[in-house]
Amino acid sequence: MDEQMMAQLSSWGPIVILVVFFYFLLYRPQKQAQKKREEMLSRLAVGNAVVTLGGMHGTITALDEKTVTLRAAEGVDIVFERSAISAVVSEPQE
Repeated sequence: MDEQMMAQLSSWGPIVILVVFFYFLLYRPQKQAQKKREEMLSRLAVGNAVVTLGGMHGTITALDEKTVTLRAAEGVDIVFERSAISAVVSEPQE
């Protein structure tokens, strides 16, 4: 290899390192978190105690493809988008 080609390769080195760095530090963890969240949303079931993104705690009383009905208190049912569920607090009791 001649000196000119080595200079070109050495100028691309930092760019390649940055791309690899951003992949492992930003893109990959975000994809893993998104996959984990989608799995959690697909496993929702009637009777789960959940928390919404807004901090509302409730128990799932009904589900369909896009919405979730939560019982926040006795006689208080609220309809949320399925994507508004932040976390499952407990599984349904059998």
